[in-house]
Amino acid sequence: MTFKELGVIEPILKALAEKGYTQPTPIQAQAIPVLLKGKDLLGSAQTGTGKTAAFTIPILQHLAEGVPPKKQRKIQALIITPTRELAIQIDDNIRAYAQHTDIRSTVIFGGVKQESQVKTLKRGVDVLTATPGRLLDLINQGFISLKNVNHFVLDEADQMLDMGFVHDIKKILKKLPQERQSLFFSATMPKSIIELSKQILGDFERVNIAPQQTTAERVDQAIYFVPKKNKTKLLVHVLKTEPFETVLVFSRTKHGANKIVKKLSQAGIQSAAIHGNKSQNQRQKVLNEFKDGKINVLVATDIAARGIDVSQLSLVVQFDLPNVPETYVHRIGRTGRAKASGNAIAFCDKDERPYLKSIEKLIDQRLPVVKHEFNEVVAEEGDSSSAKPQKKSYKPNSRRNSNSRNKKKSN
Repeated sequence: MTFKELGVIEPILKALAEKGYTQPTPIQAQAIPVLLKGKDLLGSAQTGTGKTAAFTIPILQHLAEGVPPKKQRKIQALIITPTRELAIQIDDNIRAYAQHTDIRSTVIFGGVKQESQVKTLKRGVDVLTATPGRLLDLINQGFISLKNVNHFVLDEADQMLDMGFVHDIKKILKKLPQERQSLFFSATMPKSIIELSKQILGDFERVNIAPQQTTAERVDQAIYFVPKKNKTKLLVHVLKTEPFETVLVFSRTKHGANKIVKKLSQAGIQSAAIHGNKSQNQRQKVLNEFKDGKINVLVATDIAARGIDVSQLSLVVQFDLPNVPETYVHRIGRTGRAKASGNAIAFCDKDERPYLKSIEKLIDQRLPVVKHEFNEVVAEEGDSSSAKPQKKSYKPNSRRNSNSRNKKKSN
């Protein structure tokens, strides 16, 4: 199966070839034909499966066949996403796929002054990617009209609800034309998401991509039992002794992220933090430096990590275990994207052991325990920490070619 066989037009095919896309991913192969027919779509797929291309390519193709004169450009496609980073990433992809067409796109988000965004909107755009707050703000100021929108995408719907955007989304829905193509994407499908999808979709088809291997199966994982006071020392030890080129460290709080960066700096390790208290310019600068290899270690909170798209990320470190087990899986998915393998380690103090039990129940695995010199925790009967620890340090697969890696044996 090729993109040409899916019916993609030549200008977009040329852009895809320049991006190095050879064959469509499963979600692209299933979604693109449905969307080219103009039907609504309910999509469920994990991060890194090629979801953005799956919904943007058909939209761009519809628009490419009827881009109006430049002076009459109105917003015809609207994409809503929860974070600035993800919005920027989507717009970057749209610009790449549409580079051989006459389609104009832009992105708007909060946290920065609106003047440049308003100036771009006044020149006219065909595709708008936006975060909910800034979109509603500019609508209320009269700078944006949604009456010409023919294609509407709600991306990362579960994260939208987690972040409290449900009321904003409902306000936006009221401003959209009834006649439109609607696309709804969510990594998980709890009852609240299903109910929201019913308010958005008309006659729709459903695409559910269940990978041959779950994220937990693709990613080499390990657990380090360690007192909270020794976590930073352990992180320094791992970063200085293991051959990881790009490391994403998850902190539970913004303050914690800043503290980790400070401690790493004192140990001679260059890193940077990304979280909601940073300005958009600061966040984008750090992300670009991380992607370009100027910074090897990025410390992030969960919300800020949405939209981080770094190919072959070497290691994910869960400095703080999350109290929601699905968050653990989303975190390690930053390194095990699509069919790629990855590495992930987690630090667990005594107060986090209930979180670990929930995580292991969800992924149906016992995480291998790494023995190390910073552990002062006494193993408790029935915990993973009572399992026989590895005698050697964690051996990453970062030097392996993720595309040629042998399939991991099931436990």
